[in-house]
This record gives sequence, C-alpha cells and structure tokens, in this order.
Amino acid sequence: MSDPAGSNTIACPPRGSLGEVALLFFKLGCIAFGGPAAHIAMMRDEVVRRRRWLSDAEFLDLLGATNLIPGPNSTEMAIHLGYLRAGWRGLIVGGSLFILPAMLLVLALSWAYVRFGSTPQAVWLLYGIKPVIIAVVVQALWGLLRTAVKTRLLALVGLVVLGLYLVGFNEIALLFSAGTFVMLVENAQRWRPGQKAITGLLPLGAFAAPGLAQVGAAAAVPFSLGTLFLTFLKIGAVLYGSGYVLLAFLRNDFVERLGWLTNQQLLDAVAIGQFTPGPVFTTATFIGYVTGGVAGAVLATIGIFLPGFVFVAAVHPLVPRLRRSPWMSGLLDGVNVAALGLMAGVTWELGRAALVDGLTVALAVVAALLLIRFAVNSAWLVIGGGVVGLTAHLLVR
Repeated sequence: MSDPAGSNTIACPPRGSLGEVALLFFKLGCIAFGGPAAHIAMMRDEVVRRRRWLSDAEFLDLLGATNLIPGPNSTEMAIHLGYLRAGWRGLIVGGSLFILPAMLLVLALSWAYVRFGSTPQAVWLLYGIKPVIIAVVVQALWGLLRTAVKTRLLALVGLVVLGLYLVGFNEIALLFSAGTFVMLVENAQRWRPGQKAITGLLPLGAFAAPGLAQVGAAAAVPFSLGTLFLTFLKIGAVLYGSGYVLLAFLRNDFVERLGWLTNQQLLDAVAIGQFTPGPVFTTATFIGYVTGGVAGAVLATIGIFLPGFVFVAAVHPLVPRLRRSPWMSGLLDGVNVAALGLMAGVTWELGRAALVDGLTVALAVVAALLLIRFAVNSAWLVIGGGVVGLTAHLLVR
C-alpha cells in the first residue's frame, strides 16, 4: 500500500466485508475501556497487528487526520477504519457499532440513576481492567513510535510535547504548534515570501472552536428536544481535546446557560461516561435521558457524534493528498508525533492511578508479557483483567 517512492497512501476502494467491520467495532465498543488512548491502542492491535488491514504508517496518518478535526478521536478512528475497509457503508457501520454498546449501557445506567437516585459503582471492574489497558497502550505506543519518529527532529518534538503536556499545557495548542513547527522546518528550503504555509484542514476547526465555545450565562430556559439536539450538535462540531474539555463545554451549556442540570448531575454524567466502555462522549446519552427521557438520549447521542461522521467523510479522501504534499506531509509528521507524545502523557497519568498495589502491577506486567511475547488478543486480556478485579473484590468483602 506504499508507492515506490516510499510515501504512504491510504487505499480508497473497499477491500473487505461489511460483516467483519461490524463484528470488530461492536466487539471493541463492548470492551474498549480506558479512554481514547486505550481505544486507539486496541484498534491498532486489531487492524494493524492482527488483521493487517493497513500499516503502522497508514494508521498514524489516519490518527493525525483525526487530530486535525473536532470530535472524539477514537470514534473518528473507528469511522476512518470502517470507511477504509468497506466504503461508505463501513463508515456508518463501523462508527455506529463502536458507539452503540456504550450508548445502550449508559442508557440503562441512566434509567437506574433516575429511578434510584445514585450512580452504580464499577470500581471492582476497573480495578482489574485499568492495569491491562496500561499494558495495551504501552505496546501500541512502542510500535507506533518506531514508525512516527523518523528523524531526530521528530523525536525532540515528541519529547517536548510530552514534557509540556505533563506540566499543564493545552493539548490542542501542542498538537497544532508541533505540526506547524515541523512543517516549517522540513520545508525551510521551499519557503518563499508570500507563500502560504498551511492550507486545507486547519480552518476546519482550529480557529473556529474557541469563539463558538463561548456562551454567555443566562437564566434557565424551558426544555425542548430541539434545543437539546442543537446544543449537542454544536458541541460535537467544535470540541477538540479530552474529557476535561468536554466537561467545560457541558457545564457552560447545561448548567450555566440552559439551567437544565445541577453541578452534581453533571459530575455523575461524566463519571458514568468514564467507567463505561466505548467513547466518553456517550456522556451525552446520560444527559439526554435525564433531561428528556429516551427520546432525549437518542437525540443527544446523534447530535454529539453526527459531526464526526461528516468530518471523516470529508477528510478521508484527502489523507493521501496530505501525505504527497511536502507542506502537509510535514504538518502530518508533526501532528502524529505530538499525538503520540500526548498518548504517552495520558498513559503516565493513567498508570499512576491504575497501578496502586502489587496485584495491579503484576496484572500490567503479565498483560504486557502476553501481548509482546505471545501476541494474545487484547480483548481477552481486558476480559481477564475484569475477572481478576471481580474476584479480588469478592475475596476482600
């Protein structure tokens, strides 16, 4: 799938069945705990290492493209990979089935929350799963870094991004700054006065998001399904960044502007989104159900995820062109290595929270050994980690 000159190209025609796309992303939607970095690591394990749908270099280019547009990165990777494997039907099916299990689980938890007035606890499950997720992400990072770090410049940029992220710099600013810096350095000899350095994807959201996200405080307004849908559609269309950024958007709109939620309800919504598998953006399902019942849950979920499908459909055919353009190839190189620096930073933070005792450290080490030495499917390791967590919970009761 690479041309003789060595530039990476993404195959456009469908090369697989819709059924295999559906089965893979439904499975991932059921077991993909741990947030976007973990989801992307599990996708890489399935589609690069096990199924060989594409190379690490091509996977990285798709990952870079998802970082250039708003929306949930791991869901957009599922959409990209579905499109790559089975065309536009794969785009819809891959993304939808990655979202569906988490949506249904959050819907059930939302019903329990409204009925019983508390959030169900899943500490025992995550206790065993999180160490396994750390091992999965570390393995993916190692494989992707060997592809992404092609020069000393890229290695240095990745380390700087990692360091700045750990001291609190904004991840979106780091992504675009790294991409722009590498693009300019790699193309220094091509630079001419008046020549445009960045064209194409950047205006899609990089500069629009900050302005669109600003919403003034207002008195509580009457609930309507239309307002609910449009509010989540706006969030999905402009949101870059982590779950913490999502929390800021949700609070600004649903607590401050609309007055439909309390701060405690918002925190409960984010908590449920965090400990269910699949995309964290299914927090929207909870808010939709609490405010508008089943219809609200469905509309909120469609609203926040719909822009991602549209953006990926628009951007996917452009990825090969980006790689062939010297300017955009440099931008993509910088964004790719910055994204891995951010993944490494998130992994460090997750590891500090997940590896809390001897058992969790042992789980992570054993999972890493099974992944690297014996190529065990990460799905089985996640399930096994959950079983260990449940067993440990029962033994200490």
